[in-house]
Amino acid sequence: MAIGIAQALSKLGKKAVVAIREPSLGPIMGIKGGGTGGGRSKVVPSDDINLHFTGDMHAVAAAHNLLSALVDNHIYHGNSFHIDPRYVVWPRVMDMNDRSLRNVVVGLGGPKDGVPRQDRFSITAASEVMAILCLSNGIDDLKKRLSNVIAAYTYDEKPITAKHLKAVGAMAALLKDAIKPNLVQTIEATPAFVHGGPFANIAHGTSSLIAAKMAMGLADYFVTEAGFGTDLGAEKFFNIVSRVGINVNAVVIVVSLKALKWHGGMDLKEAKKRRSIKAIKKGIKNLEKHIENIETFGLPYIVVLNKFKDDDEKEIMELEKYCLHRNIPFAVAEPYDNGGEGCIEAAGKLVSILHERRAKFDYLYSLDMDIKEKIEAIAKKIYGAARVVYSVTAEDDIRIIKKLGLENLPICMAKTPYSLSDDPSIRGKPENFKITIKEIRISAGAGFLVPITGKITTMPGLPLKPNAEKIDLDEKGDVIGLE
Repeated sequence: MAIGIAQALSKLGKKAVVAIREPSLGPIMGIKGGGTGGGRSKVVPSDDINLHFTGDMHAVAAAHNLLSALVDNHIYHGNSFHIDPRYVVWPRVMDMNDRSLRNVVVGLGGPKDGVPRQDRFSITAASEVMAILCLSNGIDDLKKRLSNVIAAYTYDEKPITAKHLKAVGAMAALLKDAIKPNLVQTIEATPAFVHGGPFANIAHGTSSLIAAKMAMGLADYFVTEAGFGTDLGAEKFFNIVSRVGINVNAVVIVVSLKALKWHGGMDLKEAKKRRSIKAIKKGIKNLEKHIENIETFGLPYIVVLNKFKDDDEKEIMELEKYCLHRNIPFAVAEPYDNGGEGCIEAAGKLVSILHERRAKFDYLYSLDMDIKEKIEAIAKKIYGAARVVYSVTAEDDIRIIKKLGLENLPICMAKTPYSLSDDPSIRGKPENFKITIKEIRISAGAGFLVPITGKITTMPGLPLKPNAEKIDLDEKGDVIGLE
């Protein structure tokens, strides 16, 4: 949709640039497939962008894993910092879904093979190095943030950083090309940046600050995407990314009939095949909460239906009727089938609200609020939770955060994208539910705290039938089966 609207703005004679995140191989080989758009609204060359592209993902993984290697190397060679091997908090990463690596033991084999300890893997998109790359203003800021990364703690709870381990210079060197935005184009020749790839459920979920600032300097209209709805993508964009240099002027809330019917109680296969005005009406309650969330931030917005060829006109009319009754700008868009032309109505209404309605943006919370107050502001105001509960581990994490003087950092919640709650099975607009905080990880370099909720994990697994089974290379050397 971001690509389609940017193309539509170009067709309306506007100077427009779009920025999206770089796809991760984990979802590509897993269940979601490629991340370059589709049909008449995609960035090209799609196969190259989906598979390795310029190597930015690998550079992030290399920089991250260098620090992991230096931590274990320091422990092996005498451990002069007195690192407690039980409290090495810097995982290893790889850009693939692999649940078997969520919890591992390293250093086995004997005295020459390191010091045994428990470790874990995260996917590269969840790496703090990825977040740092995407939130940095330049090389100096990159190195400053890298130096603040906490890799481990000593036996007396003192943090050991990348700076202590003299890792910053080499990590920055590995990122020297990855920090540069990648400029490509859409299938209709609208300029597009593809740079950085943090997930929105376990990281902050938007492309790089450098790409955004470059795009805003080159165009009159800059379109970017913030993944996973207002509860994750938008909330994090406003409370994290906006604090480091991006002012948002308007929001496009994207909805599909399939999503509405799923939130209305239908299963996905049924939602594709069968009309149900009842399910649409029930599912609109979920949309209603997302609208309410954007209004909380004081930003003008439009609701855009991502229309597919088999969508039912009566169901569309039901959604349109709801928006008209609420005086909400509404448009139907067909980015997949019709590209920019299919998004002209949405782009036109977006331009109108940009000129007619001034943003009165306000953050959800101030940084000097208590950690729990910030978490509960998100959980109660954005998710609609009744209360937040904290595990013993989370309470101890808060104690350490305060001891280190990091309580003024913003919050980056790790939560399922399938529900407003932390339980993926609860659909619609849930009420009277609780959010459970299992632990709070410190991303001092990126500049935020990461509360882990529910059963969320930073290393996804593959489904029963992974997309990897469909992908092949033909005799001409062309990739097939990658969508």
